[in-house]
Amino acid sequence: MSEKDLRINEQIRVREVRLIRDEGEQQGIMPTQSALEIARSTGLDLVEIAPHAVPPVVKILDYGKFKFENEKKVRDSKKKQKLLKLKEIRMQPKIDDHDMEFKSKHVKEFLAEGNKVKVTIRFRGRELAHTELGFGVMNDMLKRIEGEYIMDKPPAMEGRNMSMILSPKAKK
Repeated sequence: MSEKDLRINEQIRVREVRLIRDEGEQQGIMPTQSALEIARSTGLDLVEIAPHAVPPVVKILDYGKFKFENEKKVRDSKKKQKLLKLKEIRMQPKIDDHDMEFKSKHVKEFLAEGNKVKVTIRFRGRELAHTELGFGVMNDMLKRIEGEYIMDKPPAMEGRNMSMILSPKAKK
């Protein structure tokens, strides 16, 4: 339930409510007007907590503070979320050994940072007739990065490209 759905003070338009005091003790069912008077006498707001209950549940509290605490919870939960990025490494089926070493080092770094990696091999011209070379290059890449990954999508052809997606192993 968001703060926009909450009704406070005069916005509560029902005859009876179940009142909870600011200390947390239940006062029971009473007319909305008396609950509002009690809230005003303590200098706090009457906030509808459970509008769908019969009768609706209201609580006496400082609405500004309540709103701030909820926003703080939302901010903290956003901080804890980790966004996964998808990094891409592009190669050709006729890749040199040194280049392969260089690319596999990058794949290891990306996985260590916690990113997913898409390894793509682009076939040009007549290379398309020898897709088995692409599978060989992919297997070579997997041997070089050994055990630091989980394969999300095995090597497969997509038009003129062959690709596979790797994600990092979960840290213990």
